Amino acid sequence: MITPDTKDWTWVLERPCADCGLDTPAVAFEAVPGMVRANAEFWVALLGGDGAVLRGRPEPGVWSPLEYACHVRDVFRLFDVRLRLMLDEDGPLFANWDQDATAVAERYREQDPAVVAVELAAAGEQLARSFESVAVADRQRTGDRSDGARFTVESFARYLVHDPVHHRYDVTGLGW
Repeated sequence: MITPDTKDWTWVLERPCADCGLDTPAVAFEAVPGMVRANAEFWVALLGGDGAVLRGRPEPGVWSPLEYACHVRDVFRLFDVRLRLMLDEDGPLFANWDQDATAVAERYREQDPAVVAVELAAAGEQLARSFESVAVADRQRTGDRSDGARFTVESFARYLVHDPVHHRYDVTGLGW
């Protein structure tokens, strides 16, 4: 059983992350696509490793590297959908997403690392392109999470990029 993450991570929009070292408030919107691509490359390389190691959990209640990679893939997919909503609708309300329930339902730990690598690379590239296509005038469009957190497209991009960077830290211990 995985210990659910119940933290409100929106604080990363206000100050650097002491764990992974990313200074999220200082991330320029224009840097996000490249950061997404670089992060996707990290995960693709990692997924080329030994399947048993990728499925191994470092301790009970903590995701394996493969589970983190599946999560990052799904974060890239979800944020692309949410970005489209922010650009196509006025102030959309995002449906709640339970990442831990998704990991169980989708059987993250049993997925094929080679397939996940291809899917993650494609999802990362799609998300990077979506952010690249945002007009400057649209960066202040908003969207709301079900818990009441409000994002602009710009803050949404910074919030997004912290997630996969932090998970790289979770797996490797290496900061940004």
